[in-house]
Amino acid sequence: MLAPQSRYYESHGLRLHYAEWGNESASPLILVHGGRDHCRSWDAIARSLQPHFHVIAPDLRGHGDSDWTKGGSYALTEYVYDLAQLVRSIAAPQVTLVGHSMGGMVSLIFSGSFPEQVTKLVVLDGVTMLPDTPKPPTHERIGRWVSQLDRLHDRTPRRYATLEDAAAQMVFHNKRLSRELALHLATHGARRNDDGTYSWKFDPYQRASAPHRLWPDDHVTLWSRIACPTLLLNAGESFLAGARAAGLERYFQQARIATIAGAGHWLQHDKPAEVLGEIRQFLGLAAQGAG
Repeated sequence: MLAPQSRYYESHGLRLHYAEWGNESASPLILVHGGRDHCRSWDAIARSLQPHFHVIAPDLRGHGDSDWTKGGSYALTEYVYDLAQLVRSIAAPQVTLVGHSMGGMVSLIFSGSFPEQVTKLVVLDGVTMLPDTPKPPTHERIGRWVSQLDRLHDRTPRRYATLEDAAAQMVFHNKRLSRELALHLATHGARRNDDGTYSWKFDPYQRASAPHRLWPDDHVTLWSRIACPTLLLNAGESFLAGARAAGLERYFQQARIATIAGAGHWLQHDKPAEVLGEIRQFLGLAAQGAG
């Protein structure tokens, strides 16, 4: 299948990129990547779903081929604004959302804020804040944020001699990742520097935790407003507490929780056939391999 088309739209004064797999006459399905990732991380899932949906995968602000913000501001609500602008730009009255990790949180917030616009929601290991998460005092949150920004200001982006070296770094952090997939992710996730080396495309400031973030009661309220069928697909060997928490479905109107055994946080890369099977079943499609 041909590679997706690159498209751009404007949000908040930023030029944001998305990949489009065609089938524009079908209902739209938007794939939302996680932190320090990019839109081409979804290729296998996008190819499988393209015959049934108008598949779009944005590069969130500060990621992939989208603009970085000035001042390093990356609150979840800003990503939600960009998603709302994307939905508006494609003139879609309703969309299906699939989000991973931070992209799952963005998709949850969007779906709770605009429940009439989402027909189905899939969250891949994306419940990053549990209802009983403690809220640190305000001064601690601000102090931590200032310290994070100070450290990031002095940070020199890591440089890799080759894309293969960048891919090897990804395999080092995720031993389940195949060399072929790691090279694909590095090819689309790194840009070439003037000296011929490569650095990751994402803005290092994306790592900072905004002090004005949403807190557990906000998330719970939003979850209760989500009107569409929801699949919370967790990884059996994730580092996130949400993957191990039972009973989260009670906060939703109609949610089901499933777990992919033997998968880490990047479950769509670790167990692609299993993840794709769960998604296709949830969306009412015939079973099919990862492709």
